[in-house]
Amino acid sequence: MDRALILGGGGWGTALALVLNERGVQVRIAVHDAAYAKEMAATRRNPRYLPGIELPERIAITADPAAHKDEGIVLSVVPSQYLRATLERAKPSLTAQRRIYVSATKGIEQESLRRPTEIVREVLGDVPLVVLSGPSHAEEVARRMPTTVVAASADRGIGLRVQDLLNTERFRVYTNADPLGVELGGALKNVVSIAGGIVDGLGFGDNTKAALLTRGVVEMARLGAALGAQRDTLFGLAGIGDLITSCISPHGRNRAVGIRIGRGEQVADIVASMKQVAEGVKTSAAVHALAKRHSIEMPICEQVYAVLHEGKDPSRAVRDLMARQLKDEREW
Repeated sequence: MDRALILGGGGWGTALALVLNERGVQVRIAVHDAAYAKEMAATRRNPRYLPGIELPERIAITADPAAHKDEGIVLSVVPSQYLRATLERAKPSLTAQRRIYVSATKGIEQESLRRPTEIVREVLGDVPLVVLSGPSHAEEVARRMPTTVVAASADRGIGLRVQDLLNTERFRVYTNADPLGVELGGALKNVVSIAGGIVDGLGFGDNTKAALLTRGVVEMARLGAALGAQRDTLFGLAGIGDLITSCISPHGRNRAVGIRIGRGEQVADIVASMKQVAEGVKTSAAVHALAKRHSIEMPICEQVYAVLHEGKDPSRAVRDLMARQLKDEREW
């Protein structure tokens, strides 16, 4: 556990490298773009995804998957739509020895509706797995602002090992025995966060945002419970905690997409202009399909899907939400 590999050179992967480096772990970041990996190694910066942060010399940066053979822990921080292909390319070196895998990807694969941990096991086999999630914008973690996350695993011993490895005086790690709920929280909040951005883009106020957060987490808990997660998990750090951060933070990519939609921009133009992946765009389609499959009522997520993938006017989506049949608040 004194050597770690991070798959993914984005902002979150880089921030986690800094956390591990603080704990004295020898870290290697695997970057998909070979030219950019070379630039990062030379400048000790990641200006594309985490500007203004200097990377210590002790953190290695590479684009060669064959070099990864001796790390005791692998942290996967690859966007969900690229995760399978990344693991397939790196599989020969990743399966050379048994190691702990930490999934820090927040999304659902659109075509298969698979969660990141399911993809990891489909490609790499029955490996020890921990899900890492929670309200943790990379920009703040990298600047050592106090942050709390959850390390969830069905194997308590592995969860405790990851908790101990990552915990610092500014990065507090809780354990959780419901990895499914923690993983779903990280994915579902991205969809509701787009709605949060639309609220801001349309110029609505605090009342609207509070209603969105409250009813949004109910939808997250509904689907989570239907898929076998513990409902309470969605009302913890990896659910409502992450949702609050994503819906109010200037760092939130999904919120940024929603703001631009609310102001009248087209989804395709927004996505094409972004340097980083807003997971909620494609995850919204996966959530739409899962809700239909399990007959789960998710009106906010359904309206986000309609806006993103069917061209529905966001103002009309808000009106339709407000005009729904009246019901008891506690009705699940």
